[in-house]
Amino acid sequence: MEKRRTSVFENGLIWFGAGVSIAEILTGTYFAPLGFGKGILAILIGHVIGCCMLFFSGMIGGRSRKSAMETVKISFGQKGSLLFAVLNIIQLVGWTAIMIYDGAVAADGIWKTGRLVWCIVIGGLIALWILIGIQNLGKINTVAMTALFVLTIVLSFVIFADGSVGGVSGEGMTFGAAVELSVAMPLSWLPLISDYTREAKSPFKATAVSVIVYGVVSCWMYVIGMGAAIFTGESDIAQILVKAGLGVAGLIIIVFSTVTTTFLDAYSAGVSSETVSAKINGKWFAVGAAVLGTIGAVLFRMDDITDFLYLIGSVFAPMIAIQIADYFILKEDHSGRNVHVQNLVIWVIGFAVYRMLMKVDIIVGNTLPDMAITILICILAEKVKRRS
Repeated sequence: MEKRRTSVFENGLIWFGAGVSIAEILTGTYFAPLGFGKGILAILIGHVIGCCMLFFSGMIGGRSRKSAMETVKISFGQKGSLLFAVLNIIQLVGWTAIMIYDGAVAADGIWKTGRLVWCIVIGGLIALWILIGIQNLGKINTVAMTALFVLTIVLSFVIFADGSVGGVSGEGMTFGAAVELSVAMPLSWLPLISDYTREAKSPFKATAVSVIVYGVVSCWMYVIGMGAAIFTGESDIAQILVKAGLGVAGLIIIVFSTVTTTFLDAYSAGVSSETVSAKINGKWFAVGAAVLGTIGAVLFRMDDITDFLYLIGSVFAPMIAIQIADYFILKEDHSGRNVHVQNLVIWVIGFAVYRMLMKVDIIVGNTLPDMAITILICILAEKVKRRS
C-alpha cells in the first residue's frame, strides 16, 4: 500500500501553527527600543536570511525523502551525524519546555489556576496531538488554524487600533543584534523542517509554501510583540488580552498556539531519536519529550531565551552551511562513511567563528557571515583535497 503523502495545504497549515507562537510574540517585545520603523526592518531582514536557510534545509529532506537528522549523514557520515542528532534532541526538549512554560505563564495570566495546572494541560494536549499523528490531524488542524487566524487578527486590531505610543522600557539593542534575534527563530527550525517536507507529495512546492507561510506568520508575531510594547507600553501579552476583553478568546490563542508549535518540537525529537537507534519508537519518544518538557516547565523559570537562541544558531548555522555546500554546490554524499572528519573540523571552525562574530555588531547579524565563511571553507577544503 502506497504511503500517504501530505499536501501543500497541509504543510502550510503545519507551519502556520509553528509561526503562531507566544515565544515569538515575546521575542518581538525586545525590538521595541529600536522604534517601529527600524524594528520592522530588522525583523524583515532577519527573517529573509533565516527563511532562505530554512528553504535549503527543507529541500534537502524533501528531495531525498530523509528526515532532518538522516540528511545530516550526507555531510557528516553515519556516526558523525549522531552528535547533531543528540544535540537536536536536547534543543528540542529544551524548546518543548520553554514553549510550555511561556504558554502556561500567559494562560495563568488570564485564568489563574496556577502555572502547574496549565503546564499539565498544555503538555497533555501536545501528547494527544502526537498520538493522533501528523497524517491524521487533518480537520482538527484546519479548525485550530482557522480559529488562531481569526483570533490573531483580532489581537492585532486591539494592539494597533489606538495608534498612540506607550512607554517603551528595557535596554536598547543594536540593529545588528536585532537582525540576529530575528534570524534566530527560523534558524531554530532548521534541524527539523525535513521531518515534514520528506512526507510531502510535492517537495519543492511544500517546502516553498511552508517557508513562506512560516516567515510571514513569524514576522507577524514579532510585530505583534513589538507593537504591544510600543503602542500599549505592555509586554505581558496576557494582560493585553485581558484589558481588551478577550478573556476566553485570548486563552484559546495562548493554549492552541502553544500546542500547535510545540507539537513540532516534540514530534521531531522522536524522529531524531530514531536516527540515534533503530530500536527506539519515535512516537513514544516524542510523547516522552512532551512529558520531560512539561516537567522542565514546572521546575524551572525560562523568562529570557535569547542566550538559548544564540546557542542554537552557533550549533546549527555552520551545520546547515556544510550541508548546503555538500548537497547543492559540491554534490558530495558522505553517508557511506562512518565519520567525515574534514566536515566535523569545519563545523568546529564555523561554531567558533559564530561565537566570535557575536562580539561584533554587523548590520546583517552574524549568522549570514558565519554561513558564508563556513561554505567557503568547505569549497576550498574540497578543492584542495581533489588536487592532492
